[in-house]
Amino acid sequence: MTSLLVFLGMIGGPQIIMIVVVVLLLFGGKKIPELMRGLGSGIKEFKNATKEEEKESTKIDSKKD
Repeated sequence: MTSLLVFLGMIGGPQIIMIVVVVLLLFGGKKIPELMRGLGSGIKEFKNATKEEEKESTKIDSKKD
């Protein structure tokens, strides 16, 4: 994570505002909520899949003992 921050430099308020403006220009105000919903559902699916893998690995570990 620190290597990413070093690569990007220190991100401050003006840089964040510039990124937000560029995103608004590229996608428009109506498209951004759809993109965020899609991103949120993708993260939720990833978390669920991770939890399922952990449950399966604990079941396999408990069967070995």
